[in-house]
Amino acid sequence: MRRPLSARDRLFCLADDALRMLAGGNSGRRALRAGRPLPLPPPSEAEATLTGPATPLEQTARREAAALMRVNHAGEIAAQGLYHGQSLTATEPALREHLRQAAREEGDHLAWCAERLDALGARPSKLDPLWYAGALTIGAVAGLISDRTSLGFVVETERQVEAHLQGHLARLPPSDRHSRAVLEQMRDDENAHGAAALQRGAVALPGPVRGAMRLAGKVMTRLAYWV
Repeated sequence: MRRPLSARDRLFCLADDALRMLAGGNSGRRALRAGRPLPLPPPSEAEATLTGPATPLEQTARREAAALMRVNHAGEIAAQGLYHGQSLTATEPALREHLRQAAREEGDHLAWCAERLDALGARPSKLDPLWYAGALTIGAVAGLISDRTSLGFVVETERQVEAHLQGHLARLPPSDRHSRAVLEQMRDDENAHGAAALQRGAVALPGPVRGAMRLAGKVMTRLAYWV
């Protein structure tokens, strides 16, 4: 029978996850091994995508797709930090496991985004360690306040991420159907994560907190688009 992990054990596990994730991201390779296969467009559409030699117009579309996927990759780095921080300070063992499972599912998103960046010949954001550290701190503080507040951060984060993904789907070049398939699956997963947090008793966050989260998200997306 496995003994429950102590706070020190969880901290070591978190550090191991963070180091492997950030080392993988900075090398341009898949930061985490996805538990689910990469979402693909319908077979009839699979050939029409951004691969092979590109014309100048296609190069422009490729750069835009790469920049958008770099932003999404950075967002998934932050999501890992948020869930790791929350799981570190959650008081209920069942909630800690729920948050760890959500982090694993978000890890699929991270691996998918990294794979698309590789396919587009692009790199992740150079500021990934900053996104992770900031989100880890927010998640840990939210967990220290209360488990229900921590869940409230999940709900609000997923709402904002879902809106952000919808905006990226509108901006994504039509020729990049592979990235579109990834973003659509990510959007559906984020919706499910938010709904699960609500069912577990999440409390609504104050308006100023929600506004600060939106501002931080805008700063991250604008910087990660270029850096």
